Amino acid sequence: MVSAPYKRCSCSATCCVPSGLPSSMTMISKSVPLKAQPARERISADINRYRRISADINRYQRIPADISGYRRFVQRETRREPLCGQFDAVPVTAALGSPSRPARTYCAGSAPAATRPAAGCRARCTWAAAPTPCRRAGPPCQRRCDRDRRRGRKCPAGGGNRVRPLLSDMAEAARLRDEIERRERELRELRERLGAVMEGHRDGTERRDDGTDRRDDDTARRDDADAADAADAVFRAELPPVPGRSALSPADIQRYSRQLVLPELGVRGQLLLARCSVLVVGCGGLGCPLAQYLAAAGVGRLGLVDHDVVETSNLHRQVLHGEARTGVPKAASAAAALRRLNSGVHYVPYCGALSSRSALRLVRQYDVVADCSDNVPTRYLLNDACVLAGKPLVSGSALRLEGQLVVYNYQGGPCYRCLFPKPPPPDTVTNCADGGVLGVVPGIVGCIQALEVLKIVSGMGSTFNRFMLMFDALEGRFRNIKLRPKKSDCAVCGDNPSVTALQDYEAFCGSSATDKCRTLHLLSSKDRISVEEYKQLLDEQVPHVLLDVRPQAEVDICHLEHAVHIPLSKLEEKDKEYLEYLEKRICEEKQRTDGQASFPVYVVCKLGNDSQKAVRILQELPDKEFGPILAKDIKGGLMTWASRIDPTFPQY
Repeated sequence: MVSAPYKRCSCSATCCVPSGLPSSMTMISKSVPLKAQPARERISADINRYRRISADINRYQRIPADISGYRRFVQRETRREPLCGQFDAVPVTAALGSPSRPARTYCAGSAPAATRPAAGCRARCTWAAAPTPCRRAGPPCQRRCDRDRRRGRKCPAGGGNRVRPLLSDMAEAARLRDEIERRERELRELRERLGAVMEGHRDGTERRDDGTDRRDDDTARRDDADAADAADAVFRAELPPVPGRSALSPADIQRYSRQLVLPELGVRGQLLLARCSVLVVGCGGLGCPLAQYLAAAGVGRLGLVDHDVVETSNLHRQVLHGEARTGVPKAASAAAALRRLNSGVHYVPYCGALSSRSALRLVRQYDVVADCSDNVPTRYLLNDACVLAGKPLVSGSALRLEGQLVVYNYQGGPCYRCLFPKPPPPDTVTNCADGGVLGVVPGIVGCIQALEVLKIVSGMGSTFNRFMLMFDALEGRFRNIKLRPKKSDCAVCGDNPSVTALQDYEAFCGSSATDKCRTLHLLSSKDRISVEEYKQLLDEQVPHVLLDVRPQAEVDICHLEHAVHIPLSKLEEKDKEYLEYLEKRICEEKQRTDGQASFPVYVVCKLGNDSQKAVRILQELPDKEFGPILAKDIKGGLMTWASRIDPTFPQY
């Protein structure tokens, strides 16, 4: 860049050149003839222009603001997009400004520190060319205003005739929040009403002599009839047959192409899948993966039966549901999730309990039934209904770290009654709530159930009508156990069946047709106390021993600090070490008493069932070792304690 001043001499000779030019240019100028005078004048004009550019560069170098720093500032402020709280702005010369361009205006609080003026130098924002100043300030805000104006939106900062576009959005959000609160209140009320119904309408209960609850006979009959009618109404609708298809559409070929190329399935098998219907009873840990893979495979119709609602404790294994679905009926939640997976399948949710009045009518409308329930009465109900309707039954179960799978009533194989003619005693049956389950175990069994259903409906057949599949997750091993053949004297599928219609299976099994924990009544009222009565004993500091008979894994989850832990299994085994420990604790507490005849020992468990068994064992212990003790059970266990006494106590 030329920096020396340009000097012109008084003569007009061709040798006169700017003193700042190099010697090479001087020699060229000396050789230029007189007729080249216009070219020399152009060079002089260029030199003058270069001199002005040099002066401008020197002036720009004196500006404290830095262009790259200003750009970073603009990007930062654009991301943040603040609104000036004072609606005031100060005039500040921009880093990219020039004497020929007017000074831009920045918000006093967001201008660069190097260009921020004194506090007293404040002026109204000049960005908005309107009677009312724009509330935004600074180039980032101006860019946003320009963008909104190009899109036909009004200024959210209130400049001129511009109003905030977020005002309508905020009003809509407020309305939606009010609507959500109202719906949540209604949902809470419905849950309370449902809880009252499930607990047996306590308002109409009486006391038996043994201390158990008994509803008024008329009230009980009326409520049971209403509940049965309401449940049956869900299953009364008659479904039309699944429409047959002679060919696959291009969309179907693209969707199911990976399984169409299998020679075992092919186009024929896929068309059979599209014509079939499957009834899934239970949308829990087994039913969720089963229904998910059946829907993905392209079955024609899926019936989903479940009377329960989604709970937080279900989510570790029931993968079709989510946190947002808590409190929603499982059948409806599963149907909604499956529609998002494959909208070409017809889903029929049944949000009710399957009973002997509706099971046979429902089973006859489907080609295959999948038993994913978790209780014995429903298993007998589905078995008898499938035998009477002539439908195959794919049954699965999972508990703790083990799973089982059998196909009943298929191609001359046995039914459930052939293997288990009599139901097990109710107190020997354990479900997931009592015994626990690792979430992936029912997922594995449910996937194998889906596999067997697909093999049956596509014509490949199943081998598990002669074998029982047993899965041990701890050892990672599958085993096949050969089943007994079909019994000729079976009560439902034999040569002379005695069961020709569905019966009361809850009375037959002695337990409720639900996977919820059952409440046992093994003790009389004098051997039991409520959680409120025990809380009063604690407040009065009455000497006693609290015995917790839960397994160690449950004690690790939560426990009462003053409780003595001895598992029920050790009491049943009469383990000497544990009995000596209990005797020691009783003797220590007896020293605080005034020699009362019988020392109180209160027994607690999770739900109040195992504690009743423990009380019976304690009552049989010899007095010469423990002395006279008064053993009582705390009704409802720790879960009732958590719901009625201490809401902060964990529930599991």
